[in-house]
Amino acid sequence: MAQARTLTDMELDKALAYAKTTKAAARNRAILLLTHLAGMRIGEVASVRYCDVLNSNNQVLSEIHLRASQTKGNKSRVVLLSERMQSELAQYIAKCPPKDLTKPLFPTQRAQGFTPNTLTHVINGLYKQAGLNGATTHSGRRGFLTRLSEKGVSVRVMMQLAGHSQMSSTQRYIDTRPDILRNAVELI
Repeated sequence: MAQARTLTDMELDKALAYAKTTKAAARNRAILLLTHLAGMRIGEVASVRYCDVLNSNNQVLSEIHLRASQTKGNKSRVVLLSERMQSELAQYIAKCPPKDLTKPLFPTQRAQGFTPNTLTHVINGLYKQAGLNGATTHSGRRGFLTRLSEKGVSVRVMMQLAGHSQMSSTQRYIDTRPDILRNAVELI
């Protein structure tokens, strides 16, 4: 199976612009950004509850502590949130305040949380409707790691941010774009 397409900044903006036109605009924006700005897997996003992202004063935390049951590898991990991501979550939560902190952060129309499979269909459909063929729920995670690589972050740090136990897993996510290759040879 081919790897998910890594989106450029303009393509991410295009996906966010389309998300803005959807019925659940705030929810869809927050979900997309958790994959692109925090590198979360779609299953992790589906499992996040309000109490995972809010402190006792209902302020967005700077990190999400995922329990083993919420992760792919069945190992707990910490997802660090940038100030931008914290702000995006605060905006989403202001529009969709919790009635119960133990409920899913992203409820469905029936107020239950998404399954990873259902959320995959929603987000892949959003990319398709935005005209981003080849983009999938994994595009955000690949883009997150690719951007970190382009900024010179070590693979070891990226490995920890991604929640990988093997460096080779992280390396498979990193996309090498032509402009990055050109800039690399210009360093000589």
